[in-house]
Amino acid sequence: MKNQMGFKLELILVLVISFSLMWSLPALASTDTTQVKVSLGNSAGELKFFPNHFEFVAGQKYKLLLDNPSPTKHYFTSKDFADASWTQKVEAGKVEVKGAIHELELKPGAEAEWVFIPLKGGTYELHCSVSGHSEAGMIGDIVISAQ
Repeated sequence: MKNQMGFKLELILVLVISFSLMWSLPALASTDTTQVKVSLGNSAGELKFFPNHFEFVAGQKYKLLLDNPSPTKHYFTSKDFADASWTQKVEAGKVEVKGAIHELELKPGAEAEWVFIPLKGGTYELHCSVSGHSEAGMIGDIVISAQ
């Protein structure tokens, strides 16, 4: 009798935990994705991000559409932001990368998509890590606010 009662309690516990997880992770399973466009420089060769300020909400899914219309390569670098986010994928051309991402290099004319969910609130520095680009003004910030 004790064995059967213990089994029932374990089964109930497993069901409760399963349903709790199913209801607490809707943002990760959500198909609603907010698209945000960002250009790394422009055709005139300006060393800036367009835009250079981003605001995201923790738990919501985003697709960052990056392009580099400039004649030189640029980096979208924000290690702390990347560490505070879950990356679903980065897609460029016919390549899809999964796993931790800390920076993206876009060569002239390149395009990429970064699908992620911010998890940890805060303000994070954004910069281009090509020598001299940050000092010339290719910087920005990324703000993640709580849900």
